[in-house]
Amino acid sequence: ELRELVRYRRSIIEERARQHNRIQKVLEGANIKLGSVVSDIMGVSSLDMLRAIADGENDPEKLASFARRSMKKKKSELELALRGYINPHQRLMLKTILVHIEFLTEQIELLNEEVTTRLSSHQEDIERLDSIPGIATRMAEQILAEVGTDVEKQFPSSAHLCSWAGLVPGHNESAGKRKSTNMKKGNKYLKSALIEAAHSVRGSKTYLGALYRRTASRKGKKRAGISVAHAILRISYYLLTRKEMYVDLGEDYFDKQKEQSIVRYSVRRLENLGYNVTITEPNAS
Repeated sequence: ELRELVRYRRSIIEERARQHNRIQKVLEGANIKLGSVVSDIMGVSSLDMLRAIADGENDPEKLASFARRSMKKKKSELELALRGYINPHQRLMLKTILVHIEFLTEQIELLNEEVTTRLSSHQEDIERLDSIPGIATRMAEQILAEVGTDVEKQFPSSAHLCSWAGLVPGHNESAGKRKSTNMKKGNKYLKSALIEAAHSVRGSKTYLGALYRRTASRKGKKRAGISVAHAILRISYYLLTRKEMYVDLGEDYFDKQKEQSIVRYSVRRLENLGYNVTITEPNAS
């Protein structure tokens, strides 16, 4: 039941995102470039402007006056962006879409409350998952709904869990030769959610962010998303089974690993040449 609720909530969130895009399309058709000025077309100021347009307001100056807080600094840009040609059809479309978005938002809130109630006894596990970069409360709820609240009973190891989720490559080997293969299908709901979370950490100054950038530079963004999603799921397994909070390894984790590797290699080469090598740690600044 929990899994069904969470999946349905995700489908409604995706539908709301499609309606946001549809509003942008309607505005573009009316030559209104609101999206080029505001970062979120469904923000508080933007919503007031959209409602006013849907109700028949044409004056760009009056529409720009709905700007709040920091948006007031962009009033002149907003006036230019809102200088379009709205016809009755587009006003009807805007009004209908806005009502639909409000309805979807209410349904999402209703489902949020139900999911929170059902997971109230597992709040500590949600907090553990929430401590992972890229994983918010809603994503943590989805992970628990998909893998179950007793993950160790369902999956004997993190490798089993990652394989079940479809975040490992398929196996195609013949006569001792490994052939290229696609990813396993696995649980599409969990897999897509984790990949989305993985892409969200690409610019963060964390271990996962460094892993994403390191992988993307060699294999591309798609592979990087899958690699980080795999890492997030493995971390989730260990946090849930060991009952621990996430401790980040740091953005410089891979640099430190490389530094140690260089030191070991250099010492070995010198010793092979007959030198006695003594390593002294640099003084901490």
